[in-house]
Amino acid sequence: MSAAEFDFIVIGAGSAGAALAARLGEDAGSTTCVLEAGGHDTHPFFHVPSFVAAAIGRKASNWSFATVPQAGMAGRQIGVPRGRVLGGSGAINGMVYFRGHPTDYDDWVDAGCKGWSYREVLPYFTRTERNEDYAESVFHGTDGPINVKLVENPNALNYAFMDALGSLQFPACPDFNGPDPEGYGRRQGLIGNGQRQSTWQQMLKPALARGNVHVQTDARVARIVVENGRATGVELVDGRTIRARREIVLSAGTVQTPQIMMLSGIGPAQHLREHGIDVIHALEGVGGNYQDHVASPIHMETDDTTSYGISWRVLPRDIYYGIEYLLKRTGPLAGNVFESVAFLRTDSSLPKPDVQFVFQPAKRLTNPKIPFPLGHGYAISPVALYPKSRGTVRLGSPDPAADPLIDPHLLEHPDDIKPLIRALKISREAFASKPFARYNGTEVAPGPDCRSDDEWDAYIRETGYTVHHPVGTCRMGDPAAAETVVDPQLRVKGIEGLRVADASVMPTVIGGNTNAPCVMIGERCADFILGKPPMEPAQLPPESVARYK
Repeated sequence: MSAAEFDFIVIGAGSAGAALAARLGEDAGSTTCVLEAGGHDTHPFFHVPSFVAAAIGRKASNWSFATVPQAGMAGRQIGVPRGRVLGGSGAINGMVYFRGHPTDYDDWVDAGCKGWSYREVLPYFTRTERNEDYAESVFHGTDGPINVKLVENPNALNYAFMDALGSLQFPACPDFNGPDPEGYGRRQGLIGNGQRQSTWQQMLKPALARGNVHVQTDARVARIVVENGRATGVELVDGRTIRARREIVLSAGTVQTPQIMMLSGIGPAQHLREHGIDVIHALEGVGGNYQDHVASPIHMETDDTTSYGISWRVLPRDIYYGIEYLLKRTGPLAGNVFESVAFLRTDSSLPKPDVQFVFQPAKRLTNPKIPFPLGHGYAISPVALYPKSRGTVRLGSPDPAADPLIDPHLLEHPDDIKPLIRALKISREAFASKPFARYNGTEVAPGPDCRSDDEWDAYIRETGYTVHHPVGTCRMGDPAAAETVVDPQLRVKGIEGLRVADASVMPTVIGGNTNAPCVMIGERCADFILGKPPMEPAQLPPESVARYK
């Protein structure tokens, strides 16, 4: 990089940062520098969709954070994988395309995020989307940069899963990104031509050809330089400083965006002083409001070989799958394993689904060194969508190379475990229903002896995990509120020229996977910075108008 000064600096080339930087590059009169602490995504694990577990397990491209011991999770430390590579966590995630429930964004408006209602954010979702399965409409785009599609030829077990839920009187859902994402059905993934789709690959990488967007890898940030109340540059751990003429945007994610802010002297004053950091701007909300989705699985094993898995009996089939993928980029290797899902209300009195039921047509991983299932089985992993527990990210040290302290307080709120108990009971009913009878599965976790609510409670706390959707640590909201970190245009309170665009700005976690909302946040931030008028709010069909703001 020959220049040390740019109009814009974006810290982080993940799902939001890469989309944001690509859109900034459309302004031919400006220059943008993207700083990525990780390296290039050249390894095949990043591109073959079915290698998702291998991508997460690759230590060179995963920050591999962990929480502090969690009282609500039997004192265990819970892994918090975060992508350390171009593409960020979007290069190692499950490639699920889901935006959340429409009312989630109306809830953001109620939390002080004016301009972020469902009708107002929907056009930013569809702008990025190139959907292969649904025609262009108010709910879908077909000419955006990111390909979205249903996984082709899903494993037959997915149909047993859907039929089982139907037999339990749950509804089918024809489109989880349509007006009413409740029920069971096939799910869409960020996959195109048999490969993972990321905003780095599909948006930022092509933007480099314009010549006004520059990416530097292995560029770890030490702090943001603030002069007279304005962010003016970024100091790297190697001692270099890159200056910004106009704005700096933090897109380092829910864990590292607040970490960088605190290292820069922006955050809870007493905490900064405890680490010997000069307080540039006291902002108590930085690092607070941490939320994540907790899941707990029910695992079945079987001698039936329908499921994905490695065994001698299906070795010829698995070899064929490999050849099929190499020659045509099709077959099971071109899918992300998570081919069907359900969003259900575990209590009929609830206004919207409270649990995501993730179906896995494969046995659980039993060897940490082998990222593929050995043998055969299937599982449902219920995910509690709206946790009430709130946690923190704090500095463990003033050293930028030190891991932060992540304390989500998982399952500490007494209401958080109840949806999971109800959901696991529903999952067991589904596996006991007629559609699964032919597979002759045996429940191996928690096992049939787990019956009472107390036993379910203990099982969840001893075996549960998060599904890697941390949000909230730089909360967006009304600037007058003490807990707010960024205003509805993503500007950091009290610091000029500094914004945040990633999952950390979400005031509450959405009811589903967070990748697509992060891209939407990046898209909106680019428009804010470039002074573009907001896209026209979506004109919803009459049957939806009364439901959403």
